[in-house]
Amino acid sequence: MNHLNMKIAIIGAGGVGGYFGGRLAKAGYDVTFVARGAHLEAILTNGLTVKSILGDFHIDNVKATNNIKDINKPDLIIICTKAWQIKEIRDDLKDIIHSGSILLPLQNGISAAGELEEQINKSQIMGSLCRIISKIDSPGIINHFAITPSIVFGELDKTQSERASAIKKVFDAAGIESKISDDIEAELWKKFIGICVGGLLAVTRSTYGELRSLPETRQLMIDLLNEAYLLSQKKGIQINSEFVNKTIAAIDTFPHDSTTSLSRDVWEGRPSEIDYQNGTVVMLAAQYGLDTPVNRFVYQCLLPMEIKARGI
Repeated sequence: MNHLNMKIAIIGAGGVGGYFGGRLAKAGYDVTFVARGAHLEAILTNGLTVKSILGDFHIDNVKATNNIKDINKPDLIIICTKAWQIKEIRDDLKDIIHSGSILLPLQNGISAAGELEEQINKSQIMGSLCRIISKIDSPGIINHFAITPSIVFGELDKTQSERASAIKKVFDAAGIESKISDDIEAELWKKFIGICVGGLLAVTRSTYGELRSLPETRQLMIDLLNEAYLLSQKKGIQINSEFVNKTIAAIDTFPHDSTTSLSRDVWEGRPSEIDYQNGTVVMLAAQYGLDTPVNRFVYQCLLPMEIKARGI
């Protein structure tokens, strides 16, 4: 696989897809974005603008559509939708791939690859995650405002592969920090455990700074993390025993007023990824006979708001 002429599809052109896809398009790759509404119209009319702490840039003549089926046989598909949207788009993805296509799902949680595998050959899917703090500022304009963006990816069977090396070359050429992991499942679980704190932020209507400063809520946060870590060990995930302490130390460095996308979605009455975060902890824990009272409390408290947001 020649990385230079790789045809790339970015499914979802929000803060994640808009940034990483923008970098790839700026580097000269053949990139098609899937976007919607006013954001799509602005991209087609005015191009894509990325405001970034690493330097702003703009791309003209951007290829974009609101229909996945408009994209013809892409080599690399980077999926940047919300976790709950995977089930909605996987049939369309199945229709556009060729035998050598590779899918990189960048969703929060640990379910994306498995949900894709229900419709698409497992050999075409790699495990992946990203770290970035970004959002759509206004139609056609992406704002990356914190942390150095990066992508971690790897083969689900833990093998080394030429195609992973080819993708790494693509990211290198686009100036995207990336790493090939030889245990992507462990990397996905590490991120998953950490982001489950977002549900607690949502319930307590607090920022990271407020949550960690109050002894009562700090203890809830620690208990929540320990529950999810113990679940990972029941599942045989290779994560060091110091992980929870390191996660707490990292949270202590977050800006005082920072929150998570899940907590903001809940507060603003939008559908959230609660089923793919604390809800997943609760569901898996039940399979292993493990009690996760803090995660269960968070999940059950947010369910009424989630049902309302989805109009169920």
